Amino acid sequence: MIARNLSSPVALALAGLALAAAAPASAQSRSVDDRLKEKGIAFEVDEDGDYKLGISWSNEGRSQIVFISGRTEEVGGMTVREVFAPAAIVKDHDITGAKALELLEASGKTKLGSWEIRGGVVYYVAKVFDSISASQLETVIAIVSESADDKEIELTGGKDDL
Repeated sequence: MIARNLSSPVALALAGLALAAAAPASAQSRSVDDRLKEKGIAFEVDEDGDYKLGISWSNEGRSQIVFISGRTEEVGGMTVREVFAPAAIVKDHDITGAKALELLEASGKTKLGSWEIRGGVVYYVAKVFDSISASQLETVIAIVSESADDKEIELTGGKDDL
């Protein structure tokens, strides 16, 4: 593992600039509810407090569940939130070491998000600044939903369970 000095003044200054540039100050105080409503995206809040969205592609006859974490996390003075979607159940779709390595390799090719396994489920997860605009959030939702659904097709032989 490479040790990195995340507390250097230069690193902190760059992180602050990135956060400030991510969205206007007014968006930083806006709730996820407001941003989803602004874009006309239907949602419900599940028992964990996460936002649950149903994305569908009528031309393909497919759908995808996407979640936006109801909680934020702090890292290096930045506030981040996860947008994630399930793609397959590990035990039901023979996600073994070889397939896990393929997912790891696929993560290295993505620009936003990565593959994770949590609680026996394969998820596509994007960790984004909580201050992103409604339009940026809509784009992240599209990337996450399409990535998860494409991988669900590949891993499950075309099933549309998630």
